[in-house]
Amino acid sequence: MTAHIKRLVQQLDGEAGESYDARAELIWIGSDAIPAIVDGLPSLGGFGQLTAIEVFEEVGDPHCGPALIRLLDSDDPTVREWAAMALANLEIDDSIEPLRRAHHACLQRATPPDWTEPSGIRWALTELGARTPVVPPLTARLRASAADDAPGWPSAHFAEIINDLADHAQVILYSQFWRVDASRTYGISGTALDWELDWNAPWEHLVEESRTWSLLEASEAPAGDNIFVVPTWIDRTDLYPER
Repeated sequence: MTAHIKRLVQQLDGEAGESYDARAELIWIGSDAIPAIVDGLPSLGGFGQLTAIEVFEEVGDPHCGPALIRLLDSDDPTVREWAAMALANLEIDDSIEPLRRAHHACLQRATPPDWTEPSGIRWALTELGARTPVVPPLTARLRASAADDAPGWPSAHFAEIINDLADHAQVILYSQFWRVDASRTYGISGTALDWELDWNAPWEHLVEESRTWSLLEASEAPAGDNIFVVPTWIDRTDLYPER
């Protein structure tokens, strides 16, 4: 069985069909496959490592935690991002400090905060209780007024939320829109606006620039009783953790 599992691990780097079949069988084998996957990780390319991370999450064995932590130092930003999110999904508490270091490394590389890697790491830290997003009172109240299973805030309040966040020195990175029909949730297109912030600018400038762009987006955003918006924002401490 061990030799068979090792072959399956190497097949994670194969063509899509072969990789998918190996992934499915390794998930079926479960925890018994974890040691071989961990041992084989260094020999896998980026695609194989991403697939291995999927196996780790599906199996749900915390023994893969140290291997995922090591992947935070990968040369591949997507591998780092997926590893961070897997650590949170698997509730690996020992990963908090490595995740903080990974986020600091993003800052050192000047990775824009709205890119997926830093976003994924911030999400992981939040899920593990090591980061508390700033949620101003009005924003919290408007969220609480929505249905418990709503995927965000009612779009009718989008402009209020934008101003509330900006008034509390939060920088809005982007927003996603969702439609709820017959208890099913669908992602929908927002506006065609695509803005970039100058992350070398003072924080106060970033706040006001993101407010301006977000309010313009709100003026063109889809609206309706069944439309919800999920803005993503950061605090000054996310960009300047030492301050």
